[in-house]
Amino acid sequence: MKYCCFLLGMLLFQISFGQEQAVFYFDNNKFELNKTEAAKLQKWIAGNTTSKILSITGSTDEVGTSGYNDTLSQKRVSHIFNQIKGKVNIRLDFKSISLGEKGATSTNKAENRKAIIHYLSEKDLDKENEVLGIKVAVPEVVIPEDAPLEEKVRLAKVGTKIILKNINFYQNTFATMPESQGTLYDLLFIMQNNPDLRIEIQGHICCIDKDYRNLSLDRAKQIKRFLVYNGIQEYRVKTKGFGVSQPIYPIPEATPEQAAANRRVEIEILSKK
Repeated sequence: MKYCCFLLGMLLFQISFGQEQAVFYFDNNKFELNKTEAAKLQKWIAGNTTSKILSITGSTDEVGTSGYNDTLSQKRVSHIFNQIKGKVNIRLDFKSISLGEKGATSTNKAENRKAIIHYLSEKDLDKENEVLGIKVAVPEVVIPEDAPLEEKVRLAKVGTKIILKNINFYQNTFATMPESQGTLYDLLFIMQNNPDLRIEIQGHICCIDKDYRNLSLDRAKQIKRFLVYNGIQEYRVKTKGFGVSQPIYPIPEATPEQAAANRRVEIEILSKK
């Protein structure tokens, strides 16, 4: 019983938080409104033509069987719905909730014989998804593979990883080869021109079953040293070595091209404006 009450409480919290309610009461054992409540409903409809209905819940007192009360509360919901249909906006995922006697929360039986309209008024419609806790999917940004590094960083969101092309090291060392200078300076200029940009440099190696010497981390640190030496604040650049734990192609690689792809340095965007 306690568990059912908990679930009911959670349900009512979810459908009422940040929303408005209109309550209409029924006579004993009736599923149609009396004249007073019917007039009250029509007045509410007239004043809420620009609102949006989220759900209607119906309940009963505890007189009668549970099955009968479930049916009665559903009929009350249906009666209200038929009165407002076509007159007030209704969400596509509208919920019709029959609580039966489980919705009896008052010691006054008359107060339990009711239906509640849960709705958003016009002033809150622009925050509809926020009020309902709905996350709107943000379209994924496609970053062209051949785009310059600066463009990739500009388009990237926090959490995006970007491979630094043409970063090469002498075999089994963390010393960069001369052809790496172009990309290193590109990255330096990007960091200089974007003072709020923070990155993590991530090293990867290939061809072996384990990074025994932690070479992948040493290579990431070498690139950080270059940036810091040229004036980039140390706190803006983190480093991590993944060894062979995140290969693009399975190890052992089938071709030299696959090995080259696995042997890479990436940056992950940690924060930016």
